Parts: sequence; C-alpha cells; structure tokens
Amino acid sequence: MLAFLGFSMIIVFMYLIISKRMSALVALIVIPILFALFGGFGPGIGEMMLEGVKQVAPTGVMLMFAILYFGIMIDAGLFDPLVGKILAVVKGDPLKIVIGTALLSMMVALDGDGTTTYMITVSAMLPLYQRLGMNPLILTCIAMLSFGFMNMTPWGGPTARAVSALQLDVADVFTPLIPVMAGGALWTLFTAYILGKKERKRIGVAEIQYSEEDKLTISQQSAALETESFKRPKLLWINLLLTVSLLVCLITSVLPLPILFMIAFVIALMINYPKLDDQKERISNHAGNVLAVVGLVFASGIFTGILSGTEMVDEMANSLVAIIPESLGSYFAVITAVTSIPFTYFMANDPYYYGVLPILAQTAEAYGVDPAEIARASILGQPVHAMSPLMASAYLLVGMAGVEFGDHQKFIFKWALGSCFVMIAIALLTGVITF
Repeated sequence: MLAFLGFSMIIVFMYLIISKRMSALVALIVIPILFALFGGFGPGIGEMMLEGVKQVAPTGVMLMFAILYFGIMIDAGLFDPLVGKILAVVKGDPLKIVIGTALLSMMVALDGDGTTTYMITVSAMLPLYQRLGMNPLILTCIAMLSFGFMNMTPWGGPTARAVSALQLDVADVFTPLIPVMAGGALWTLFTAYILGKKERKRIGVAEIQYSEEDKLTISQQSAALETESFKRPKLLWINLLLTVSLLVCLITSVLPLPILFMIAFVIALMINYPKLDDQKERISNHAGNVLAVVGLVFASGIFTGILSGTEMVDEMANSLVAIIPESLGSYFAVITAVTSIPFTYFMANDPYYYGVLPILAQTAEAYGVDPAEIARASILGQPVHAMSPLMASAYLLVGMAGVEFGDHQKFIFKWALGSCFVMIAIALLTGVITF
C-alpha cells in the first residue's frame, strides 16, 4: 500500500508540473501533504516535513550564496572575455554554439558541483542563444547532460556514497568507470551536434560582423555602462583568482560547501563593491533569483521529508527489488544499472545509496556478483538523476535560463535516457559490469 501510495504521488506530481496545471513550488508542498493525509499520517506530518527541511537546509544555504557569488562575478564582468572568445570562435553558427556549450559545461563540471556548472555555463552562453534566437532548452539540456556523467567523479557525490555505503576502495569503483564516462562525453557531443544541426537548419548561420560605426557605438555604450552596470575590468584577474581558488577549495573539501560560498561571496562583494550602497544594490538585484531557487529547495525538503518519513521510499525500493525473479540473479549488475535510472530519479542520492544499494549488493552477493560491480552499476543512472525534481540545482538551471521546469523535463528526457543506456552498453562491453 505504501509503495503504491509513493508511486502514485510521484506520478501525480510529475503530471501536474509537466502539464503546467501547478507550479513546481506549489506541487512540491501540496501533493505530498495530501498523499500523507490520505495515507493516515496526519499526526506525524509536521515532524516529517521539518526533518526534510532540515536535511535540505545546507543545500539551500549553499545555493543562496552561490547565486549571490556568481551574480557578483557576472556583474563585475568576469565572464565577459569568455563570452567574447566563444563568440569569436563560434560566430553566428548555432551548431558551433551548442558544441561550445557542451565543451564548456564538461570542463566546468569537473568540480562535480551542479550549481557552479549551471551558473557558469548559462552565464557565458545564454547571451549568445538570446542574440541568435536559439531555443534555451538546448542550453539547459546540454548543460545537464554534461553534469550528469561528470557527476560520477569521486568528489561528485554518487561514487563517494556508493563506496562508503558498501565499504569499498575508490579506485576499484571509479577507475573502471573512466571509459564509461568517455562514452557519456561522446553521447553529449553527439546530442549537441544533432540539436545544433536542427537549430542551424531552423534559423541559419547569422552573420555577426560589426562595422567601424557599430564598434564605435558599442565602445561608447560600454564606456557609458562602465559605472552603471558595475563592471570591474581592472579586477578581472583578482576575480578570476578568487573563483579558481573557490573551485579548488570545493574540490578538495577544505570547508563545507555552504561555508565556502558564504566566505567567497563576502570577499567578492567587498573587493568589487566596497561602498555600502553598491553592495545593497547588487544583493537586491539578485534577490529574485535567490528567492525562486531557495524556495524550491525548501519545498523539495517537504516532499522528501514526507517520502522518507512515511517510509514510502523504502517500500517503493523493496517492491521493485522483490519483483526480480531468482532466475535473473546472475544479471543483477545489469538490473542494478537499469533500475538505478528510476530509483535515483524518484529519490535523493542519500536514501538510494545508503538505503537501497546495500540491499541490492547483499542480494547480488548471494548470486556471486561482486559488490564493486553493483557499486559501479548504481552510478550509471546519474544523467537521469540530474533531471530529478529533487535536485535543487535543476531549478537553478531552468530559472537562470528562463524556461519552465516541465518543458525542460520533456525536452531532455530522451537524451538523458540515451546517455544512461550508452554508458550501460559501454560498461558491459568493457567488463565494468558483467552478466
């Protein structure tokens, strides 16, 4: 009954946001409350929701200060040279722009954090998409596909959780996955090529050439905006050094992520805008983005809190494991890889890797399947996990790009699913998982 209730809740939630009958923020709060009340969990519902909000609080704090930090960097003009370089290379060719998006997002995603990946990629590329009239859903799709497979790095989260949950060695799990990640990269570039070709056919190649008069006008406008738009070209190298230092600290986990972003934001604000009025104006300028994203994060905490507190998520996992016939025991690594797609979409990484994965590994061991294989297999659903409504960074991505969450889900689904199956196929061919 609990499993049925859980699956029904997910289906109703997805239907309402994809069909645009309800906003994601409202649905994340209203739907789980209604289903919890229907299931008879009324007396304990408050504590469940509060527990869920507590769990996402660090993520909410991190996103708030990450948005403010990168907002300050954008205001100061840190990414302007990057946009200029990309513009010089891709010119007005949609195909080159989409492939450039893929290469940029893959490089940025090396830090294993979706927030920084999306903020830097969208900040750099969105002006080009808007200028040529390209579909911003392509930008969100490619950025998310890149993060989906790059998130498999040991510092990205899923791999570390799988290793710790099953008490394995990182090298045994991650090193064999490198060719699989290369397959994910090729699929992302293939997707970028297909979508870029379609955009080139739809809008053509724009001639982006400036006459001397245009250049003079742009130069004058830039000079006029120098003070009004809060650009800080003289602080470019200092801002770059600060951002690189932040990324290094994020990768090496010197401090918790929320604390790093809080410190980096304060430093960036004081360096670029020492005047109090300027600081207030910059913070106010980005308050809308902060509220929209952080509001969704805390709303998702209510959703996950009820899903976990009612034990719906446990029963959903057990019901899926229970339907696997004993005759398929030797295929357990493949089964784990395939089931990781819906599992990691419907639930956060922590309950999956610390709750479901040990059950799968223990069951697989009875059939002679190595736990390391199960750990590797469990990570292969990450491209679909990246688009989960429980992923806070997904809301940041669609918010910055100005697209609807439901539209993004419909657009990316087949490409994310394709990425998962390509990686599973390569994992089988290279012996990363066996049957």
